[in-house]
Amino acid sequence: MSETNGVVLAEMVAQQLQTLLEAGNYDGAKLLLKPVQEVDAAEAIGSLPRTLQALAFRLLPKNEAIEVYEYLDPAVQQTLLDRLRSGEVLELVEEMSPDDRVRLFDELPAKVVRRLLAELSPAERRVTAQLLGYEAETAGRLMTTEYIDLKEFHSASQALDIVRRRARDTETVYSLYVTDGSRHLTGILSLRDLVTAEPEARIGDVMTREVVSVATDTDQEEVARAIQRYDFLAVPVVDREQRLVGIVTVDDVIDVIEQEATRDLYAAGAVQAGDEDDYFQSNLFTVARRRVVWLLVLLLANSGTAAVIASMDGVLKQVVVLAAFIPLLIGTGGNVGAQSSTVVIRGLSTQRMAGLGPAMAIVREAVAGALLGLLMMLVVVPWAGYVSQGNWLVAWAAGLALVAITTLAATAGAALPLLFDRLGLDPALMSAPFIATATDVVGVFIYLNIASALLNRVA
Repeated sequence: MSETNGVVLAEMVAQQLQTLLEAGNYDGAKLLLKPVQEVDAAEAIGSLPRTLQALAFRLLPKNEAIEVYEYLDPAVQQTLLDRLRSGEVLELVEEMSPDDRVRLFDELPAKVVRRLLAELSPAERRVTAQLLGYEAETAGRLMTTEYIDLKEFHSASQALDIVRRRARDTETVYSLYVTDGSRHLTGILSLRDLVTAEPEARIGDVMTREVVSVATDTDQEEVARAIQRYDFLAVPVVDREQRLVGIVTVDDVIDVIEQEATRDLYAAGAVQAGDEDDYFQSNLFTVARRRVVWLLVLLLANSGTAAVIASMDGVLKQVVVLAAFIPLLIGTGGNVGAQSSTVVIRGLSTQRMAGLGPAMAIVREAVAGALLGLLMMLVVVPWAGYVSQGNWLVAWAAGLALVAITTLAATAGAALPLLFDRLGLDPALMSAPFIATATDVVGVFIYLNIASALLNRVA
């Protein structure tokens, strides 16, 4: 089933489910939800009015309810916690996988988290506290402790028995990890290799000893790149002593990729990052607060353009038609800068620029900017001469300024994100609005100074 079909199905289920619940036909609602996939059921329940969400959730079989709950949006999860009885809440949280439980706790108030932690069983409390102890957005915070580990002395048949016993309690069985007596990671084994091995073969003889792993403090983006690079379904996480402490699965990495992409897109639009997923559910004051910070910064920066024009008013008074080309030049400069910054930021994100190097990337974009300026000058100079009624001084001032502005914009669009990356800051902060604003100020300065120089030369 395609994603589009899944969305349509969830919408249809939500409509029918709401009708059945409002009519009090609970048996019909149960039958409706029975064949629906967990992710589609979660979307359907999340689409219901809040008064019906808990009612619909209670109609799910116990073994399905946990999986459906893990797919729900954080806001819906919190709503259900408020509306379910304390016993139901405790059972729900207890049965969740550790990584999903930690993600839920990150969204809840600290007071509620402390209460839920105190009510968990000692084993689940210990695991949850361990994950919460790692820094946010690291492998340690993202991982699950539900995995299958084997020993080198196990035979293939013994290992298969272990997999059968523990399969229901672990997140994935496709990757099996081999540890020694001190839990040091010594090898990895796929389920396929285990199944095809001779029953009496030792795990130490069929496993792969060259294991790609990540540390608990590895940034979640690096974890995502490792899984993408090696086509893993899961990657093991080790502590400083190389002891296996958990695994990060591909489904969690997909969430990370979506989260980071959303954050970068917000930064590219000069919108303050917050709880990205609930942006469209946020009230208008929150929406305005997230946008106004950067808009105020851009407003102050744009005041530089007004200051430059005011300081060069003598040139504009002398040749008023010069003002007609200011929007064209600064708009083109902003567009070129936005293109360069987009290419560089994406290259940094995907690490495609590693072979090129920062210096060469800047030079490449600068040359591209100059070529773009020259090509556009061939159009702008004749057009500007026509608009200014044969004033070729203005036309050439606009053409020369265009080449200088596009070269500068492309250089800045490449250099500023790279500078931020070198300083350990998010390169996406140097996005299109900031590049365009900086180019506006400098572009107007260049244009009016070129025009002034040409006027003085003619005089």
